[in-house]
Amino acid sequence: MKPMLVPNGGSITHLGATVTEVGVNFAVYSESATKIWVSVFDEQDQETDRFELDVHQDHIHAGLIAGLAAGARYGLRADGPYDPDQGYFFDPMKLLVDPYAKRLDRVFVRSPRLRLDRAEAVDTAPLVPKAIVVSNSGENILPRKKAPSMFYEMNVRGYTMRHPSVQGPLRGTIAALTTQRVIDHLKYIGVDTLQLMPTAAWIDEGHLPQLGLTNAWGYNPVVYSAVDPRLAPRGPHELRHMTDLYRKNGISVILDVVYNHTGEGDANGPMLSLMGLDARTYYRFVEVDGRQHLVNDAGTGNTLRCDHPATQRLVIDSLRYWVEEMGVSGFRFDLATVLGRDPGFNPNAEMLQKIKADPVLKQCILVAEPWDPGPGGYALGQFGKEFKEHNDTFRDDIREFWRGEDGKIGALAGKVAGSAEIFNFAGRKPSHGVNMLAVHDGFTLRDLVSYHDKHNQANGENNRDGHNHNASWNCGVEGETDDEAINAARKRDVRALLATLFLSRGVPLLQQGDEMFRTQQGNNNAYAQDNEITWLDWESADGDMVDFVAALSKFRKAHVTLTHDHFLSGQDKNGVRDVVWLHPDGREMNEGDWGYSGASTLGMHLRHKDDEVLVWFNRRSEPVVARLPEGGWQVGILSDNTTSVAVSEGTATLSPRSVVALVRP
Repeated sequence: MKPMLVPNGGSITHLGATVTEVGVNFAVYSESATKIWVSVFDEQDQETDRFELDVHQDHIHAGLIAGLAAGARYGLRADGPYDPDQGYFFDPMKLLVDPYAKRLDRVFVRSPRLRLDRAEAVDTAPLVPKAIVVSNSGENILPRKKAPSMFYEMNVRGYTMRHPSVQGPLRGTIAALTTQRVIDHLKYIGVDTLQLMPTAAWIDEGHLPQLGLTNAWGYNPVVYSAVDPRLAPRGPHELRHMTDLYRKNGISVILDVVYNHTGEGDANGPMLSLMGLDARTYYRFVEVDGRQHLVNDAGTGNTLRCDHPATQRLVIDSLRYWVEEMGVSGFRFDLATVLGRDPGFNPNAEMLQKIKADPVLKQCILVAEPWDPGPGGYALGQFGKEFKEHNDTFRDDIREFWRGEDGKIGALAGKVAGSAEIFNFAGRKPSHGVNMLAVHDGFTLRDLVSYHDKHNQANGENNRDGHNHNASWNCGVEGETDDEAINAARKRDVRALLATLFLSRGVPLLQQGDEMFRTQQGNNNAYAQDNEITWLDWESADGDMVDFVAALSKFRKAHVTLTHDHFLSGQDKNGVRDVVWLHPDGREMNEGDWGYSGASTLGMHLRHKDDEVLVWFNRRSEPVVARLPEGGWQVGILSDNTTSVAVSEGTATLSPRSVVALVRP
């Protein structure tokens, strides 16, 4: 049957493409478009039909096209005012991807022709991916409500491209994650919540093609509900299969989502979707001297307008799709403060309230990256009890303590105790803080102790990109070395850092490969390195380090004193204090001890019910003899695997630059 428009048959109930008994219903929101068409394409990428959406209601253009079904390829075209100075970019020659698309037939590729102005009259259809109509699987599920005990941040391509157990064609794909040895590794080190870096279809930043580089991370999406074809070449069901399998293995899968900008960039960027459909609705603008300028709070050229009802609907619908149809259990929101901008950050903003109140989403794991680069964009601690938040103060204070900065003993105590100064209000608990020492945008743990300075020359920006303040150290030599003593010192320091992470209140987050002692050659902004710099070298994995992380995870889960979700008070309750902070000479820390700038050793004596753990942190380069509370003690976890801790006659000799956890026999 040849496709044909059913006059006035369109429905505005569901946006995007919806399969019906008659055909496919299309609905698109635009306040400024005068006309919107659906262009239909065959498998040879030729446009075979073009239909104008003939139903207009509440700024929604809709139309029912009979004779189409799941699998049909299509794009959108929109007409309306063309006045870039006022934020209008309508051009029917620009083929646009449906913002509700759920599958694309190819990846996005940049071309100068995608941003030519309307006067050029260049049809961009050959350059733009086509959306593929998909039908609902009919197997919608609700997220698994389970509190995370450990997050693991993973880049799908980087994790699987060199995995020895992954078959060649599967490498770099979501399907590769279903390989049993991949799952076994995650379970072995104790991962129960897998955080996938962005999976939504993205495009390279404008300067990368001329450098011969491509975006490796995915933080430049164009459409929010379509898995990038590089990650799921056979369609979105690959993600659903993966999440179902991981759920059976006790692992929740959450997605890193980027509802703060799109890859269309600034006013000179490629015209791919929202910019051509209704830029003034979907993006934030500011007027300067009578001209409209895109706001750049996300640092990428544009910022999503999350205080507009249409944008809010797009975000909510996208989130619910990932949960109900793709089986994910939650989200980590990149630059989450953009969700609450109106235009400054408002923790009670309507977008955030809608996420919190949604009957499906409120059951999900919700994690905020609580900052963006715009004015007033740092909002750690302000997202409410529904959200967990990445805690960058944990990263900075713990790094600075182990690097040897003065006056950090109090900061160490505050961080390992759960960052109460940030989270202890309005019903929040230590588990609202996500503790991390390294994530994708920064050094790996190995590089943190191997490089004093960043080395991002491979990014082609003359080493100007990436963070300059890394609180890193190199143990005596910058970069890789054959010096066995230095390499041993680096491993010792990484093990101490890992032990600090796992013995702290809050939820630990581990970056992929840090358990293997991986390097990125000093690159602390490897977003454009879809190559051996970011691909895990499984053959060179440090097995001892992997075993240590597994032991830390197991030890943490075995001791309620480490995970009991309340803030430490040090107050006596039924004859028991939940924490006592100890000086190495065995006495309780006093005001003078806390104020001593050179303090480098601290004991944390934890008790909860019948469980008791004594943790010592020693950053000194020589052994320290510490007096112990009365009673017998034995080693539970020791970060330094080159020595042992002598426990006798009420003392323990702490290894240099190490962490030890003692338990009652």
